Amino acid sequence: MKKPIPDIVIGRLPVYLRALQHMMDAGRSVTSSQELGERLGISAAQIRKDLSQFGEFGKQGTGYTIEFLAQQIQAILKIEKVWEIALIGAGDMGNALAAYQGFNQRGFHISKIFDSDPNKIGKQIGDYKVLNIESMESEIKKANIKIAMLAVPASVAQEVTDKLVDAGIKAILNYAPVSINVPEGVRKQYIDPAVHLQRMSYYLK
Repeated sequence: MKKPIPDIVIGRLPVYLRALQHMMDAGRSVTSSQELGERLGISAAQIRKDLSQFGEFGKQGTGYTIEFLAQQIQAILKIEKVWEIALIGAGDMGNALAAYQGFNQRGFHISKIFDSDPNKIGKQIGDYKVLNIESMESEIKKANIKIAMLAVPASVAQEVTDKLVDAGIKAILNYAPVSINVPEGVRKQYIDPAVHLQRMSYYLK
């Protein structure tokens, strides 16, 4: 039975992909694990070990063809297609996420936005109108959306999470400043800028 790939390895793949895309933008065609490592602050041996978990993508002495390696990592991460995303919360954070163009360039597209505030429902954010959160489950099921971003107050984050799971969501990126519980088979990631600032402030003199 094939051993599962450690999550820490999966977490480094998007970092490799971003560096490769920057190289392609600069007109580069070939790189090496040594160069990637110097760019990213990761050892060349670690990069080779990570990539070897998925196959052989380069040749000793000649390195990696950048476009080919980028395509392979995109396939591993399943972002050779565009994933539709439901955004829950149309406050300051929700508006910022909806306006961010980087998602579209990396395989993701916010296609539905929900909120419970009557003053926000019906308003336009980008190309989409804010929908009533009461229709969230049916809209997500109808569109077969599997990924959600949670930008709601901490007090309602778990309640909304439960509804997202019931709607068939399998991955949640949580911007709410609170931990959420999900059943087995549903992935969750947290992005709380204050937590990362607190982690860094420890090292300041």
